[in-house]
Amino acid sequence: MLRQLTARPLITANRALSQRAFSVAVPRMGEGDTGAPRGGGGGASGDAFTKREAAQEALYIREKELEKLAQLKKKITAQRQHLDELESHIDSLSKEQK
Repeated sequence: MLRQLTARPLITANRALSQRAFSVAVPRMGEGDTGAPRGGGGGASGDAFTKREAAQEALYIREKELEKLAQLKKKITAQRQHLDELESHIDSLSKEQK
């Protein structure tokens, strides 16, 4: 292709390049976009599928939040236990020094 472009006159080569249609950018969708708009507006209206889908999403989010809270509670108890151990160690060291 390079030989063909250099063999042609400069005007013809530029015209050939400008007539080509190149698509460099890939069409992208935003997060949560499916490509089809949902009718009905808010969550109160709509068909049964839309209501069921919204309920399933809410349930999924609630379950994930409960899992995260349980993990945080485990971490808090582990940290509290570690702090108690350190406090008892400090108390024992202070008793030895007196």
